[in-house]
Amino acid sequence: MTELSHYINGELVAGTSGRYADIYNPATGEVQAKCPLASTSEVDAAIAKAAAAQPAWEAVNPQRRARVMMRFVDLMNRDMDKLAEALSREHGKTLPDAAGDVQRGLEVVEYCIGAPHLLKGEYTDSAGPGIDMYSMRQALGVCAGITPFNFPAMIPMWMFAPAIACGNAFVLKPSERDPSVPLMLAELLKEAGLPDGILQVVQGDKEAVDALLHSEVIQSVGFVGSTPIAEYIYATGCANGKRVQCFGGAKNHMIIMPDADLDQAADALVGAGYGAAGERCMAISVALPVGDETADRLLEKLIPKVEALKVGPYTSGNDVDYGPVITAAAKENILNLVESGVKDGAKLAVDGRGFSLQGYEDGYFVGPHLFDNVTTDMDIYKKEIFGPVLSTVRTKSFEEALKIAMDNEYGNGTAIYTSDGDTAREFAKRVNVGMVGINVPIPVPLAYHTFGGWKKSVFGDLNQHGPDAFKFYTRTKTVTARWPSGIKEGGEFSIPVME
Repeated sequence: MTELSHYINGELVAGTSGRYADIYNPATGEVQAKCPLASTSEVDAAIAKAAAAQPAWEAVNPQRRARVMMRFVDLMNRDMDKLAEALSREHGKTLPDAAGDVQRGLEVVEYCIGAPHLLKGEYTDSAGPGIDMYSMRQALGVCAGITPFNFPAMIPMWMFAPAIACGNAFVLKPSERDPSVPLMLAELLKEAGLPDGILQVVQGDKEAVDALLHSEVIQSVGFVGSTPIAEYIYATGCANGKRVQCFGGAKNHMIIMPDADLDQAADALVGAGYGAAGERCMAISVALPVGDETADRLLEKLIPKVEALKVGPYTSGNDVDYGPVITAAAKENILNLVESGVKDGAKLAVDGRGFSLQGYEDGYFVGPHLFDNVTTDMDIYKKEIFGPVLSTVRTKSFEEALKIAMDNEYGNGTAIYTSDGDTAREFAKRVNVGMVGINVPIPVPLAYHTFGGWKKSVFGDLNQHGPDAFKFYTRTKTVTARWPSGIKEGGEFSIPVME
């Protein structure tokens, strides 16, 4: 049995708490490794070492910090296959999807190579008589990130890369379900030249999370996961005086207009709804065709595509469309929600309940499901299923479809398929969702823009990656300087004003 470790001060360190979590192979249901769960004292020790290392790292000029990121990018490209295979082994993603997970994180690291430019302050010459004003961005100190199982490479890099480029130290608490890739990334960063202690990887559960939230040393906390936990982390972190950004759940809608290219729309829905077994916060889980004729034509194209999806382990190669879900509990929850949809009267146009993969009967595979005639009062609509289930809610008009998307409590991503520019423009302007796709099903912005939803999908006022990341991981100091000429005439006792 493989026993994983923490990564503290540049070394793999065994856990000492005596508590462990099992790491499963989702394709077989077998325990393949165990992960140590840190105690509060272990977390505090990791934080202390990070705090000791951080001032020297902040003193390194931004260009040299950026060079570490350059080398890190090269090393990730060198080890891409190893990283993807390790990710697939623990998560269950197909190898191409796992490589995409790494790649989208790598792109944020590439953006962080621009730290010397992104950290520039502002300067005003002669703001007053003999007075100059300038601002500077300075590191916060020690930051922390709590990341989810569904993107074990991408989300950690979205957090620690900009934090480290800004001169901070970073304590990462990855998901205990698939923690190997974060350890590999930490080792690659050391190889790239990152000093010991600047990136710590602490495995753990709620005890480790609470230790980070209550630490007086940790200055900021980032989180991605479910909305209830996001609310808890945001409230607790803010109450402890930390800067916090939390990204929660989603229920992403795609409107299909009568003038849309339905072949393209159907392909988009299949990829966006069933890719990664639906375990994406940006997955499209609700299709909103406008008009019964549009819905009928769309379903006619969708059903055979969904029925033809190939489900299997990543070891089957690139011919597999998606793999297992992460745990037995996740599988049970998905199937229970499917049963609730049937009970509530939705039409199961593609029924994946009987799916079983020969030789992998104990794995966490879930067959593809496609619902029609779903209504917004059903649990399969209201709850985030996080599985290979697509719901079709028929609408009579664009206004009705838009209202459904806008009335939902989540606001992560949304999309519209149409051939009409005026409709697309109106949709993009009016919809109260943070990321919008126009004939693009999963509108995840590239690294130089920012990622973030609205409503109950986000808690905090700054998005991930892009310019917002450099704002989140620094604070601004403004200096007003005066170099008087001549002989000083004595102190001034009234508030200075502009003349």
